[in-house]
Amino acid sequence: MRIIKLAAADGAVISVEQDLAEQSGTIRNILNDVGVTNTPIPVPNVSGPILSKITDYWRHHRGDSSRRRPREPIPEEENDSSEAATQRAISQMDDFDHEFCRIDQGTLFDIMLAANFLDVPALLDLVGYTVANKMKGKTVAEMRATFQVKNNFTPEQEQQALRDNAWCEDDSGKI
Repeated sequence: MRIIKLAAADGAVISVEQDLAEQSGTIRNILNDVGVTNTPIPVPNVSGPILSKITDYWRHHRGDSSRRRPREPIPEEENDSSEAATQRAISQMDDFDHEFCRIDQGTLFDIMLAANFLDVPALLDLVGYTVANKMKGKTVAEMRATFQVKNNFTPEQEQQALRDNAWCEDDSGKI
């Protein structure tokens, strides 16, 4: 298999097998347009350590087409409830995926941004579910603290927002 080079935003150059890099829709499109060359493919917005972690993910999931999310939306009649879809996604996670996501929050968000930029839907889903699980069962104040979100509402605006969105909380004030 051909080796291609990816140039991270910080100048790090990572060599990776072409079939692994093609798990990225962005890289696949570049290779289809330009072809394979000895020139590293620039990957702006992604640091070397994050790109290296993503290549580890690609290596582990090499040839695993069952994890590839379809591009088209699932027809409504076939669409599961969000809870069922979440449970199915969690059940597909293997030990590698669980360990992969046991990282600090900043790295997790950097991987999420990189997975989005590189168009790696299965990885984006994995980190998205991880972030969603971090939010599950928390109050608004707990989520603000967890994700370091500043509350810029006045007390009156906050109360109005809570009234307007009461449908998404349970009786304990948790989401």
